[in-house]
Formats: sequence, C-alpha cells, structure tokens
Amino acid sequence: MVPKIDREWCTIRRMQSFNKLVRDKIPEIIVANGDVPQYRIIESDDEYLQELLKKDVEEGKELAEDTNLEELADKLEVIYAIAKAKGFTPEQVEAARLSKLEARGGFDRRVFLESTE
Repeated sequence: MVPKIDREWCTIRRMQSFNKLVRDKIPEIIVANGDVPQYRIIESDDEYLQELLKKDVEEGKELAEDTNLEELADKLEVIYAIAKAKGFTPEQVEAARLSKLEARGGFDRRVFLESTE
C-alpha cells in the first residue's frame, strides 16, 4: 500500500539554476518569497564586464519581445552599469550620445539603408 501524501504538510521544491548576473536586491526578494538563493559576488572586473554584456543581450531580447517602459528601463540600467564599469558617468554617455546625434543624426526619419553602389 502506498501512503497518502498530505499536500499541505509536504511541499516539493524544484531547484532552479540561473547562473547569471541579477539586480542587487534579487537575493532579498528570493528570501522574502520563501526560497534560499545560492549566489556569489563577482570580484573580477573582467568577469563583471562580461556578465554585464551578457545581461545587455538578454535585456535586448526581452525588449524586442515586449517593448514596454519596464523593459526600456531594464535595458537602460544595464547600459549605465556597463558605462560605470568602463569608468564613464551617465553624463559622459549622454554627452557622447548628443555628439553623435549632432554628427550623424538620430533615427527620427526612419532611414533604412538597403545597399550602396
């Protein structure tokens, strides 16, 4: 005879693997949700930058799937973190953006280059 399982007494948790850079407060949020996070702090500047670049790709994919304000904010947060990791301030990034805007224009006219001869 197989014993009956009391579902309220027994909960089965499945371990999930992420292996990715997450926002600073994510471990606290996981604990608040009743789970136990296993994480480490990245010490190497090179590894940190590589993980930020992976996160940028991840956020870019999410933005392409759902172009909403939250995804735009996530993408921007990663851009600012990459800039900081490279020693740039948000003001420097904005100045470079404006300089390029002046020199090459923006994307307002929706120009789609097909080819050159």
